Amino acid sequence: MLIYGLQKMTLLDYPGLVACTVFLNGCDFKCPYCHNYELVDGTAKPAMDDEEFFAFLGKRKGLLDGVCISGGEPLLHKDIDVFIRKIREMGYRVKLDTNGYHPDMLKSLIDQGLLDYIAMDIKNSLEKYPVTTGFDGIDTSIIKRSISVIMNSGVDYEFRTTVVGGLHDKEDFERIGAMIQGAKAYYLQQFTMRDTVPGKELYAPKNEDMEAFLEIVKKDVDSALLRGVSD
Repeated sequence: MLIYGLQKMTLLDYPGLVACTVFLNGCDFKCPYCHNYELVDGTAKPAMDDEEFFAFLGKRKGLLDGVCISGGEPLLHKDIDVFIRKIREMGYRVKLDTNGYHPDMLKSLIDQGLLDYIAMDIKNSLEKYPVTTGFDGIDTSIIKRSISVIMNSGVDYEFRTTVVGGLHDKEDFERIGAMIQGAKAYYLQQFTMRDTVPGKELYAPKNEDMEAFLEIVKKDVDSALLRGVSD
């Protein structure tokens, strides 16, 4: 397993724990607002191999509680279960970030007891998934299946949407709220532009729009919150 990025310590990525975040390459989607697009288009270079990563974890025992596995889309890697199992054997909890397009692999990891926390991106209302993901042929029934797997898993989880000006509107959040009705946690994250984002025409939604979207989804998800909204 090649590692394409490592954030050595984070207090934000794994709720309630001190963690590191490891980034794997490859993704099914080509979201125009992606902050890690170099992991999608293949231009990123590996930062280390898994032996170096496990050596790093060995030195951080007692300092870190968990490992966040992100990307890209980690579930594209067929040996992800082997990777996660070794992390857990070292005494760390594991959080997985996923785009929700691999429900069978996700369920397998859950059934093996390998995941402590799951964060799934809800890209948009299902009707807008093709434009939001850059994947015209997407089968959105797979997204609904992953939502069901997660909500019935017994594993701690969150759903989250990166809200992008020009891609999301009030009707989208009416539909998203209905799709994840009763979810344990749902976060609306305000998009910010970075040099790595391919969609240069995109922009951050206004704070008042973020507040309006939140009120819409709260009708279906009481625990919905804003995350990363600028002052």
